[in-house]
Amino acid sequence: MTSGTTILIADDDRAIRTVLHQALGRQGHTVRSTGTASTLWQWVQEGEGQLVITDVVMPDENGLDLVPRIRKLRPDLRIIVMSAQSTLLTAVRATERGAFEYLPKPFDLNELVSVVNRALSAPAASMPRGSHPPEESERLPLIGRSQAMQEIYRALARLMATDLTVMVTGESGTGKELVARALHDYGKRRKGPFVALNMAAIPRELIESELFGHERGAFTGAVQRSAGKFEQASGGTLFLDEIGDMPPEAQTRLLRVLQEGEYMTVGGRSPIKANVRIVAATHRDLRRAIQQGIFREDLFYRLNVVPIRLPPLRERLDDIPELANHFLRAATVDGLPTKVLSPDAMARLRQHRWPGNVRELENLVRRLSALYSEEVINLETIETELADAMVSPEPEATSGDTSSDVSLTDAVDRHLQAIFAAHGERLPADGMYDRVISEVERPLLSLALGATGGNQLRAARLLGLNRNTLRKKIKDLDVPVVRTPQVRRGG
Repeated sequence: MTSGTTILIADDDRAIRTVLHQALGRQGHTVRSTGTASTLWQWVQEGEGQLVITDVVMPDENGLDLVPRIRKLRPDLRIIVMSAQSTLLTAVRATERGAFEYLPKPFDLNELVSVVNRALSAPAASMPRGSHPPEESERLPLIGRSQAMQEIYRALARLMATDLTVMVTGESGTGKELVARALHDYGKRRKGPFVALNMAAIPRELIESELFGHERGAFTGAVQRSAGKFEQASGGTLFLDEIGDMPPEAQTRLLRVLQEGEYMTVGGRSPIKANVRIVAATHRDLRRAIQQGIFREDLFYRLNVVPIRLPPLRERLDDIPELANHFLRAATVDGLPTKVLSPDAMARLRQHRWPGNVRELENLVRRLSALYSEEVINLETIETELADAMVSPEPEATSGDTSSDVSLTDAVDRHLQAIFAAHGERLPADGMYDRVISEVERPLLSLALGATGGNQLRAARLLGLNRNTLRKKIKDLDVPVVRTPQVRRGG
């Protein structure tokens, strides 16, 4: 722990200054605090302090505007920015202008002390250098001030100045494309194009042509050369949505591009250098898809350089009022009547499970704006809409409940129907029989071995298999065998 240093604090809130004084003083630091940006700037000019902690909103100047001036005058002075604004733009602006870290208010004191110690121990050469800030806009790409969203904002802010490949996961309707657009619009490739391709919406025989383009005469109907998405996105960002639906042959081509940094058009002879930042997204569990043999493991690790998980709306209920009001304002801009939600109506929205996530909330708000004549939307209206839109809830597992009337055949049938439905008009990857059988065999063997305490001879008899057959299946399916002294005997 670094101690014996002077920390300069600028915050208009006297109570916060007092708390920081006490917390940092206990760490052995000397603390000087002020409620104005001008006093902080004077201390910096006089060479005071080894670390600055500044709020954004102060009576005489915006703390963010002070950051680049401090960095220019004293490049090695660490700066921590804190703010109650807690938006993505605040996090991005703080990072772009050279802040060491951004902390949304309210923050945990232990976290602040940890950040202070990291800042004071960071080598000067590793300190971030301010760059030209992105064009600022009051139209926020992401809405929400919950703790879950704050972590995403901080992660995105750190990624803006990089070209690292990002994998965005989350349920449908959580806003995965908004994250991709934010990475582009506020990143170093913002002057280049943003090109999106939904892998689930492209016929499998056309995906390679869509991605890499084709030459004239490459196939029947190719009457002229066509640029693919990689070429269209050159210098910018390529967003590959629903990457889990990419067919195996296209996965192989994409992996080669990521490995070699170049690609060839369909029917082409000369390689073209890939100059894009890739952001991929999926609502699927790709690790399970790897186990099922429908997604390449090596491609997953190439894409999953920086994983970002978007939380479902039910995990960020505190954001619902801000989201709902945002969508109400957006509806007004689009020409729909102005509406407001009553307090009990807003409270009811926070109780809903939101299986469709933010997209479901947006659709509901636009429906309310368009279909109802009253200016204030009340609880009764919300109840009516939610009842009409209600879908069957997902079954919740109940501990110890073995009374289900669903047979194994019915459960398998539903599972297989879901697999075929997920592929739409396309067929699942070849080799489906072996994958499905292994999904059933592995848990069956594992349970049998567990029930017999790892005794393979008894497990073979229980399953009605030859012992050598069981051994081979254990090896092929990589089923763990654990010997235990207690064996459950059959009656």
